[in-house]
Amino acid sequence: MKIFHLPDLGEGLAEAEIHEWYVKEGDVMKVDQPMVSMETAKAVVDVPAPQPGKIVKLYGKKGDIIQTHAPLVEFEGEETKQKDQGTVVGSLEESTLLLDEGDMIIGAAKKTASTIKAMPAVRALAKQMNVDLNSVSPSGPQGQITADDVKKAAGQKSKLPGNVEPLHGVRRSMAIVMTQSHQEVVPVTLIDDADVSEIKVDFSACLLQAMVVAAKAEPSLNAWYDGKNMERCLHNEVNIGLAMDTEEGLFVPVLKDVAKKTPQELRETIDEFKKSIRSRSIAPSDLQGATITLSNFGTIAGRYASPIIVPPMVAILGCGKIRDEVRVVEGKMAIRRVAPLSLTFDHRAVTGGEATRFLATVIKYLEGK
Repeated sequence: MKIFHLPDLGEGLAEAEIHEWYVKEGDVMKVDQPMVSMETAKAVVDVPAPQPGKIVKLYGKKGDIIQTHAPLVEFEGEETKQKDQGTVVGSLEESTLLLDEGDMIIGAAKKTASTIKAMPAVRALAKQMNVDLNSVSPSGPQGQITADDVKKAAGQKSKLPGNVEPLHGVRRSMAIVMTQSHQEVVPVTLIDDADVSEIKVDFSACLLQAMVVAAKAEPSLNAWYDGKNMERCLHNEVNIGLAMDTEEGLFVPVLKDVAKKTPQELRETIDEFKKSIRSRSIAPSDLQGATITLSNFGTIAGRYASPIIVPPMVAILGCGKIRDEVRVVEGKMAIRRVAPLSLTFDHRAVTGGEATRFLATVIKYLEGK
């Protein structure tokens, strides 16, 4: 039998979720015919067939998390010594081994005595209820521990209020990234206000341009940091990740080389991102390569925040809800439009002086427009 393994559909992604199968066992495939759509890093990517032939086994069902380079599809065919050199989406290997889906689907484990078989949601429940999974007797299929097993072990037979469900897709990706940030980053947040009363054009475009000016003045904030090797990369281009909230979770499309774009071009790109995110047709390349992030959460609610940095970036600027405020202008009281700003920076790679000067430059640009 010939096994097709899940390729890396992004830049070093460790896993992908089965979004939809286009085929079933027994189907005869043509080369490049779409087999399955996989959701990775907030994008949905079709995986085509690497060869013609009959499918004899599909590894996983809709919603399963498949590890990169793990078996995905098994084709009918004779074993030969020659191996397929791969396609643009992955490699095809030949094997006569009988594989267990537990070897490649997260939530089931390899058949070893020391491995616990439990879905992520069950593990989270066990942690919440202070239950050692090693002491739990499994009742699920193939020795898998279920939520009821955990409750029984905790001496709690009644159901917990609410529904326990595993995270999928965008929310799962967000959870992984936020956990990484919490484990790695040393965050510090600065807050201040900008008088934006004189801005008569697209405020979002102005804020993006202000970040470009500030990044040129303080390049330490437009950087990536490698904590393991204690190295940083200062970027020449300013690629701003723009946090966008959706019902499915948080998306962060990237505005590339913002310095070369006019306010109108920025607005058009932002609007295109919104459309492609709603239709889930955004290209994976549009979600990669950010050097600094903007979270304009004030379009919904909130004044100040402590935005979360996504490694390897070292800074994120948040903008809260613009408000009217009485201020003294040239010795007189006046009602002014004020934008609250929150800058979080990674203190491993950025000094306090660099961060404050960056924020001061943003404010000066906005107040001078």
